[in-house]
Amino acid sequence: MNIFVAKLNFSTTSEGLQTLFERFGTVDSAKVIMDHETGKSKGFGFVEMESGEAGQAAIDNLDGKDFGGRDLKVNEAKPRD
Repeated sequence: MNIFVAKLNFSTTSEGLQTLFERFGTVDSAKVIMDHETGKSKGFGFVEMESGEAGQAAIDNLDGKDFGGRDLKVNEAKPRD
């Protein structure tokens, strides 16, 4: 399951994001999206979970929760139109 994570603290790393989600199951990948020009975080990222059950558990437990001083917005990633 591919998960979209918004409202990340700008100091959050991809490794920190992966660690946060590993509590709910196997994480295949975790990436904080960076601005190509400044090299700084854009405040959102994506996490790929091995199973849908683990992904849903992460969404249910992390959406709206404080992480690094900001309330996360966590939901299943939707394909771009």
